[in-house]
Amino acid sequence: MRLLIVEDERRLALSLAKGLRAEGFAVDVVHDGREGLHRAQEGTYDLVVLDIMLPGLNGYRVCGALRAMGSEVPILMLTAKDGEYDEAEGLDTGADDYLTKPFSYVVLVARVRALLRRRGSGASPVVRVGALTVDRGARRVERDGREVALTAKEFSVLEQLATRAGDVVSKADILEHVWDFAYDGDPNIVEVYVSALRRKLGAGLIETVRGAGYRLRA
Repeated sequence: MRLLIVEDERRLALSLAKGLRAEGFAVDVVHDGREGLHRAQEGTYDLVVLDIMLPGLNGYRVCGALRAMGSEVPILMLTAKDGEYDEAEGLDTGADDYLTKPFSYVVLVARVRALLRRRGSGASPVVRVGALTVDRGARRVERDGREVALTAKEFSVLEQLATRAGDVVSKADILEHVWDFAYDGDPNIVEVYVSALRRKLGAGLIETVRGAGYRLRA
């Protein structure tokens, strides 16, 4: 899952990004409302964490502009303000949830996961592909009833393949959803993680489709 954080408090933004990356998310960070709106329009994000008090454009205007353009990306608003009118204004502009600073990081992660589950239209967080079970909520993987320990990045790569089991998933798609926007390393890093998954889950589970990408055998 790929997240965008729009927050002008740089220390907070970088701290949130570091924690969310450790949870297995790909995270991009910007510190200005106009840049946040541009990035949200241009990028493919699963969720936006949006501060209200921003330079350029405030969070209300960014949220309202995204909704006016037809964007349905879940938006979690952050603010140092407190009070029911501020919350109502944020929700009225199209935000999906609201969190007042200072907040617990554990609560923020729980809210993020809840919004992502809600976006799935009530779909089960558990994906089963043959003998493979991928629990996206608990971030747990089992093969033939046996739990398999994966790193955060390995899980994120497998999640992209499992949710599209039987379809070819390109290397570019995996990079876009698992690594950050600023990643400028070798795109062959995907091959490293696919190889690790094959070692842990079985060599025949993930098929390489030459010139196109990878497919998890349904």
